[in-house]
Amino acid sequence: MNSEDLKLRTKKYALRIIKLVRALPNTPDGRVIGNQLIRCGTSVGANYRAVCRARSTADFISKLGIVIEEADESAFWLELIIESGLMKKELLESLLGETNEIISIMVASVKSSKSRK
Repeated sequence: MNSEDLKLRTKKYALRIIKLVRALPNTPDGRVIGNQLIRCGTSVGANYRAVCRARSTADFISKLGIVIEEADESAFWLELIIESGLMKKELLESLLGETNEIISIMVASVKSSKSRK
């Protein structure tokens, strides 16, 4: 998968996060978790774009680390939505799967970059 494909994939991911947050209940816990999720979930794509502008291998690896952290935080909030009963697991399985795939891709990129150093 090339960088343009990943840019598009992470942008689509952000759009899915936005749609999910809109569907959360308008309760204190729904709003707080939604605010957290929208911040980290949309930053995955934004930070991946920064990865594509890295000036060195070290910068590339560092920026990928941020994408991994934001995606992992997104996974946490998605899991919390499920485990707290805010939404049914079946509604979030696909998005949680995409989150884990993005994390795996980015981790593999970091490992590959480190082995070339």
